[in-house]
Amino acid sequence: MNAFTPGGRIDESQAIKPVRIAVLTVSDTRDDESDTSGHVLAERIVAAGHELADKGIVKDDVVQIREQIKAWVASRSVDAIITTGGTGITGRDVTPEAVEPLFDKKIDGFSVIFHLVSYQSVGLSTLQSRATAGIIDGVFVFCLPGSNGAVKDGWDKVISAQLDSRHGPCNMVELMPRLLEK
Repeated sequence: MNAFTPGGRIDESQAIKPVRIAVLTVSDTRDDESDTSGHVLAERIVAAGHELADKGIVKDDVVQIREQIKAWVASRSVDAIITTGGTGITGRDVTPEAVEPLFDKKIDGFSVIFHLVSYQSVGLSTLQSRATAGIIDGVFVFCLPGSNGAVKDGWDKVISAQLDSRHGPCNMVELMPRLLEK
């Protein structure tokens, strides 16, 4: 094991507790047919034993992104939301600006770990991503870049283990009942 080998383990003797996850693609150019990163993410969610609660596409627009996120949170029918796209550094990339003001708590470590695993795939190009995560009214929100590779890295190497109830020594699923504690 080296500094880049993650700790933790999945207890295969336990049954997974399915998490209800919505996927939001943020793009000015993609539609359902060309939304490859959204489809990759949806397929991985279902293959992991979770429920794909909903899937949508919105433009790179702060208002549209916020409206969809708020609607899913208010519905109480999702436990987590994963966005893909809009986290870059160009003028049209506005996902962090749209989502971060909604966070009750930011999960700072997500960006750190995402960049660590992304660096192993794309090197210094990871600097062009502003991947972020937080909690909005008891719902986890993860914002990933829009490329298929970034979605695979984000889900396979970071998010999937934390949304797996069998992952130890701890995971985010076991925290869900306590996220709205006062």
